[in-house]
Amino acid sequence: MVKRLVVMVMLLMGTCVGVVSALQPAAGQGDFEPVSAMPKAETLPAGPMLVVAYSFVWIALVGYVWTLWRRSQRLERDIADLERRAAGR
Repeated sequence: MVKRLVVMVMLLMGTCVGVVSALQPAAGQGDFEPVSAMPKAETLPAGPMLVVAYSFVWIALVGYVWTLWRRSQRLERDIADLERRAAGR
């Protein structure tokens, strides 16, 4: 029982040491560099991606509403058919 506890504590400590060492910044990453000093090749305009994202969401929403509309029409037809069959009996 004690051996298992010691092994578990050692594994936990090893895991904690690994996590803490992974979270440490690499050498040279702590330097401040203003945005104006960044090369233009590393910037990415957000406008086109925003338009694409909103377009995708709206198209998906319209498609979903359209499928719900079609399903409700089919359900209404089925209910009317069942009512017609029940009235005929």
